[in-house]
Amino acid sequence: MQKEKLRLDKYLWSIRLFKTRSMASEACEKGKVKYKGENAKASKNISIDDEFEVKTTHKKWVIRVKELLYNRVQYSEAINFYIDITTAEEIERIKFEAAAFHTGKRLSKVGRPTKKNKRDLDNFMEG
Repeated sequence: MQKEKLRLDKYLWSIRLFKTRSMASEACEKGKVKYKGENAKASKNISIDDEFEVKTTHKKWVIRVKELLYNRVQYSEAINFYIDITTAEEIERIKFEAAAFHTGKRLSKVGRPTKKNKRDLDNFMEG
């Protein structure tokens, strides 16, 4: 038994492009989701082979609906319900940003020296 209607915001949430359904609705309201170049409403009923441009905080997605997904599932299953047709330029931009993000920074979990470490270092340099 197949359900007939599926809202766009629920679909974007269920395929894990957004953490919450309200975030998916908000993205639609703010014009970050487009269907055929036009802003798509959260209440839009979607169907198989629809294509959407979706701007999230990290990436500008271009997806094609492969199957309708009514409930949120784990990521490894969710990726089977859409086809990512994002442009090669966007993927390269993301890779470049990711590479540039970690340069010149302290390693995570390694903080500044403690007062004791600094005293020990000062004593070592003096003597």
